[in-house]
Amino acid sequence: MALIVQKYGGTSVANLDRIQNVAKRIAKTYDKGHAVVVILSAMAGITDNLIDMAGNISQTPDKRELDVLLATGEQTTSALLAMTLKSMNYPAQSLLGHQAEVLTDQCHGNARILDIRAERIQELLQDRHIVVVAGFQGCDPNGNITTLGRGGSDTSAVAIAAALKADVCEIYTDVDGVYTADPNICPQARKLDAVSYDEMLNMASLGAKVLQIRSVGFAKKYNIPVHVRSSFSEEEGTMVVDENSGMERLVVSGVTHDKNQARITLKKVPDIPGIAAEIFTPVANAGIVVDMIIQNTRAEGQTDLTFTVPRADFKQALEMQTAIAKKIQAEDVFGDEKIAKVSVIGVGMKDHSGVASKMFNALAKESINIMMISTSEIRISCVIEEKYTELAVRVLHSAFGLDKNG
Repeated sequence: MALIVQKYGGTSVANLDRIQNVAKRIAKTYDKGHAVVVILSAMAGITDNLIDMAGNISQTPDKRELDVLLATGEQTTSALLAMTLKSMNYPAQSLLGHQAEVLTDQCHGNARILDIRAERIQELLQDRHIVVVAGFQGCDPNGNITTLGRGGSDTSAVAIAAALKADVCEIYTDVDGVYTADPNICPQARKLDAVSYDEMLNMASLGAKVLQIRSVGFAKKYNIPVHVRSSFSEEEGTMVVDENSGMERLVVSGVTHDKNQARITLKKVPDIPGIAAEIFTPVANAGIVVDMIIQNTRAEGQTDLTFTVPRADFKQALEMQTAIAKKIQAEDVFGDEKIAKVSVIGVGMKDHSGVASKMFNALAKESINIMMISTSEIRISCVIEEKYTELAVRVLHSAFGLDKNG
């Protein structure tokens, strides 16, 4: 008998019919003798509707109360699924985040899990209950409801799987696995049987929306196998596992893209110690994530500095840098929102040379100019004009032999 944690996303529980289908799938797993813990998201669209309602009351609703409001989405689906299972004569009980003892810090809206005291879940499992846990939520040391941010139910699922030492964490969604590229823009993309934790971490951070990045971090830390699969079919999906588990080490496993990017350039910045800290400390204090940074040294003790931020933070970051530029006597500040980032990812890069050269040549043949470059041991990213994003993805996908007929 295995201990299996199953997580179902918003589209999988979007209405009562789909909740019944989820219940039937869970029942099949239970009937095989497995212990089952289920983590649920809110119904598709519910969280956005709740945010809109709060926005109609205040442009800046109180974060604590917003968490209390948003947590009701997962509470609804958890109760409905438990009711459905009980109507099918299966022993089930729903738990909210605080009842499952998902303990977090006090950062409302984007809380981080500190600990999961899984005693109540384990007691229910010992009595052969199906345990249904509301995802996306926990509670802080003062007992306040907190939420884990977008995609937080993935993190709930993997963290609970780690706390229970589960055999596998199955993430059910509206796609049937992890693909070599977004199939919506690259019809030749194919489903991968397995990817490593590090590859999935990079894919999640670079535009792939299959798994929430924090959930992959948990899976890697506690070595929890994650199975990404569709709730609308019985097909096997993609396993996210340790790279030493015998999986095929492709040179490039996938091509990702991210249009949620903007860049800011400070021109003729004094090239002296402490200037970079003056530029980036206010950005960090504002909670804005800086991704790529490039510095071009000029003559006469000056430099140009360019960096990228999420597009949603562009205006705020640009205003900050305009004020900073005056303070440090930089000549000019300008920005660009019409950019995108394309990346190639693969653990096989560790052992192969020439990946960057192949990537740059493939883009050059299509006259796609590269504005910025960033690399790591298993990833190369390029910033390009946004209008070339889809073309770049298809070209790179083909260049690295990832097409279905490649």
